[in-house]
Amino acid sequence: MKKYYGYDRFRKGQAEAIGNVLQGRNSLVLMPTGGGKSVCYQIPALLMDGVTLVISPLISLMKDQVDSLKVIGIPATFINSSLSNTVVQERLKAAQNGDFKMIYIAPERFESPQFCSLLENLHVSMVAVDEAHCISHWGHDFRPSYRTLSQVIQRLTSKPIILALTATATKEVSTDISKLLSIQSMDVFATGFKRDNLTITVEKGAEKFSVIKDYLEKNNEKSGIIYASTRKDVDKIHDSLKKLGYPVAKYHAGLSDEDRKRSQEEFLYDKSPIMVATNAFGMGINKSNVRFVFHYQLPKNIESYYQEAGRAGRDGEMSECTLLFSPQDVQLQKYLIEQTQLNPDRKQQEYKKLQTMIDFCHTEKCLHAYLLQYFGETDHDTSCENCANCKDDREKVDITKDAQIIFSCIKRMNERFGVTLVSQVLKGSKNKRIVELGFQKLTTYGLLSKYPEKDISSTIQYLTAEGYLALTDGQYPTLSLTKMSVPVLKGENQIYKKVQRIQKKTEIVDQDLFNRLRELRKEISTEENVPPFMIFSDRTLRELCEDQPRNMTELIHVKGIGEQKRDRYGERFLSVILEYIEENGQVKSKMSRVETSPKSEEKTPAFIESYELYKDGQSLKEISKKRDRSLVTIQNHLILAAEAGYEIDWDKEVTQQQEQLIIEKILESGDEKLRPIKDLLPSEIDYFQIKLILTKMKLRETVETS
Repeated sequence: MKKYYGYDRFRKGQAEAIGNVLQGRNSLVLMPTGGGKSVCYQIPALLMDGVTLVISPLISLMKDQVDSLKVIGIPATFINSSLSNTVVQERLKAAQNGDFKMIYIAPERFESPQFCSLLENLHVSMVAVDEAHCISHWGHDFRPSYRTLSQVIQRLTSKPIILALTATATKEVSTDISKLLSIQSMDVFATGFKRDNLTITVEKGAEKFSVIKDYLEKNNEKSGIIYASTRKDVDKIHDSLKKLGYPVAKYHAGLSDEDRKRSQEEFLYDKSPIMVATNAFGMGINKSNVRFVFHYQLPKNIESYYQEAGRAGRDGEMSECTLLFSPQDVQLQKYLIEQTQLNPDRKQQEYKKLQTMIDFCHTEKCLHAYLLQYFGETDHDTSCENCANCKDDREKVDITKDAQIIFSCIKRMNERFGVTLVSQVLKGSKNKRIVELGFQKLTTYGLLSKYPEKDISSTIQYLTAEGYLALTDGQYPTLSLTKMSVPVLKGENQIYKKVQRIQKKTEIVDQDLFNRLRELRKEISTEENVPPFMIFSDRTLRELCEDQPRNMTELIHVKGIGEQKRDRYGERFLSVILEYIEENGQVKSKMSRVETSPKSEEKTPAFIESYELYKDGQSLKEISKKRDRSLVTIQNHLILAAEAGYEIDWDKEVTQQQEQLIIEKILESGDEKLRPIKDLLPSEIDYFQIKLILTKMKLRETVETS
């Protein structure tokens, strides 16, 4: 865990699940998005003989998953329909030879008898089924190709262990998964679905685009996703934001494969940190620094909502999830359900799930608690202090009298009509249908005429969400009273209601250093052609800002930095941190250091001490070792000494031929950035030599102008 991932301890449930798998037991892991499910199969894969097959639902994302493993030194590959049969066979042959510990495969591949026969020659120690909710008919994203996995796995001669993983499964779905994959109840590891770092808000009745625009104006450096239900809305939001100058990409099924791939890469690489998309985007996206998720319309069910919202804050940092609700959203989702080819029973199920989603938007209880109860977790506090409902400290309004009028009206309408018609009767509408049905003669007719009709509808939805009213399933649900309404009608219980409010924005500490580290991360990601978050997560960058490590020993104690990443990137990140310290002084660190010399109390500037050793004839590498500072830091000390007017033996570090070549390329590409200069030079010339010559040129210009 420490060597590859850079963490000292496991998260909740990881060690138990890993231990169970290593005992040879089929297992099911239920963890929230960002909870560390992948570690539960990656570590056993490293410890077991043979290879692990990882069933992944989207082939477009396999390369990102494999690249992420390669960055930390774990050998992995993928097999999907983008590869020729020859390449597939070559990769399977390499796996036989022990070149890979993991192979990512789309479930559809197992429908090919030819491919399954190729697996017979492979020692498969484990099959990890990611997004396992796709197996269940009751899951929100059922995939028929997943349904046959159990039969295929059982036919493998190596009899592999099965590990199923998902972030969104009700008890009904998890039971279905366990049954299909032969997983015993004692082998189910549920750590809970709670995401403490997500601030959840439901905005009702607001002008949606204005809410998004206001948020982006205050958070223009953050990366996030805006989900919309239709392609038309995606295009409209994307175009509007682009006109305002925001770096935005879009993703929906109406775009070409090439355009979708380009948009996805722009988002992952932070070239377009804002993504506007339909729900076709996101499954398997492992971008850790997503700071916000907006839902422009109501999602179709709780599972979809929580999976999409959960793409924010995968690194554990505080992130914001805002659902923008309007009554028209309900009709859109009903229309989309009707357009599907589902059988009547399944459609009823979808309508039931939609109503639960509607209730979520209207409840005034803790939003986190509501979600957890849906997934079967009932032992949590009723207040999270981190959602819009819990943060709303305004006094509640007594609506008991209005509720009694609503209940009475529904009863007088024989509990046979829906929200719209009941609201119209209470408002005192004179439309044709009300007159035809004779509802203008009811004693409750017009009793709430002082309110707008939409407010009456909202109150009815609130009473439904709180359990006083019930709605039948289907496209045209009807209202009825529940047992909870009886004490209210009798005057024994009261009902209170309040208005929600948007949460406050959180600030990141040490923004200057954070921005410098983020720039370096982006530079490295461009060099290595991988998304920035694969280098270091935002959380790790924040840790670096807070701890400000000064050497490789201190660096390894930062969360998210294992041996591979320390050796690969440590020098460059330390260089940025040390430059920052030289400019601003050491900010008090939370890192507990054990030092033999009190460096923080040094009166002589750090670069002078390095320079004195340099003048004594010691090499930069010798100075680095002696002072327990990175080589890059010592190199920067030499440059600082030169800038301060100390004598430097330039020819010792750069030959005259190299200097001439560097100057030529500087004049060709400009001196604003190092990377373009480096790209024009031979590989043996490093960044230090370029920086040294740039310093020499600037010193020469200073002398000439003076």
